[in-house]
Amino acid sequence: MKKKIAILGSTGSIGKNLVNILKKDRKNFEIILLTADKNYKELSKQAKLFKVKNIIITNKNSYLKFKNIKFSHTINIFNNFNFLNKIFKYKIDYVMSSISGINGLEPTIDIIKYTKKIAIANKEAIICGWHLIKRDLKKFKTIFIPVDSEHFSIFYSLREKDISNVEKIYLTASGGPLNNTPKKKFKSVKISEAINHPNWKMGKKISIDSATMMNKVFEIIEAKKIFNLNYNKLDILVHPASYIHAITKFNDGMIKIIAHDTNMRIPIFNSLYDKQKKIKTDKLNLEKLNFLDFKKVDTDKFPSIKILKKLQNKDSLLETIIVLANDELVNLFLLKKINFNDIVNTLQKLMNMKEFKKYSQKKPGNTKTIISLDNYIRKKINKITH
Repeated sequence: MKKKIAILGSTGSIGKNLVNILKKDRKNFEIILLTADKNYKELSKQAKLFKVKNIIITNKNSYLKFKNIKFSHTINIFNNFNFLNKIFKYKIDYVMSSISGINGLEPTIDIIKYTKKIAIANKEAIICGWHLIKRDLKKFKTIFIPVDSEHFSIFYSLREKDISNVEKIYLTASGGPLNNTPKKKFKSVKISEAINHPNWKMGKKISIDSATMMNKVFEIIEAKKIFNLNYNKLDILVHPASYIHAITKFNDGMIKIIAHDTNMRIPIFNSLYDKQKKIKTDKLNLEKLNFLDFKKVDTDKFPSIKILKKLQNKDSLLETIIVLANDELVNLFLLKKINFNDIVNTLQKLMNMKEFKKYSQKKPGNTKTIISLDNYIRKKINKITH
């Protein structure tokens, strides 16, 4: 019997990777739902290929354009996520949640009850709403798998291991597009330079997060939440080759090093199948293994890493503010309204403001609280930067 799945954010890089895997194994899977925001053309190709009966496309103009496509009358087309109860009459087997940004928070939480397993690639959902996700995973007995290469590697290394036996976990960082760029040139970094990642094909937003190394700040916060660890058990190592994704050192002296090709297809593939299945990958790269070139992060060059020292082990709304503020600052950089250095400098300035320091003592709230905070933060940043 075919496994029934849904893909939230099927036209993004993670979604496309999953779609390409499914193309080669259509006999074993049935896609119940695909979703996108604006890219209705790519969504229509996917829907036609897999004969998908349910589509959610949140951008109004794209929604209307999709409805004018010839075969659209054979599909249930929705403009928002309020109709999940009409789409799912029973639990499906697998959901990939890969909507980018804070817009992925509510759909991720809302769909947990309808699936046996959820793979989450949305940083914002995990950082801002992990307490809500964790609650519903337990309530609806849904299996969770992280999809980021670093978190999946940690997850893989901890199989059949007690988390209390972990001494330290190291997440690796490529150093991003600016690893070899002198700090003095950061102020004049162009968008084209900041999104030109040497190892990964990613969207603009996450590529810029890699350039500032804010992505590693987020990944440490995610790891702390997902694996229930204190910050002192997590660290970052710069590894330009991106061949090693995580290193776990255990109390018994043993060390697990998880390596795989610089290809998101690998963690996505492994999140999809319940039993180990063969995937075609490159041969063991001895050249990379013989020249791992690990280094500590230069925090003068990448001051974003210093933000981690301001975070407490208990969950707070401050982590949410960091995510929301960074999202708006990256957006302003892409609109050429601020320069590259302003992203981290403004974020640090915001965190030092009295009105935001208090959030370190406030517990994360519900999704409405988070969305409301998002609107407030964006307005505040636009005041600061204008």
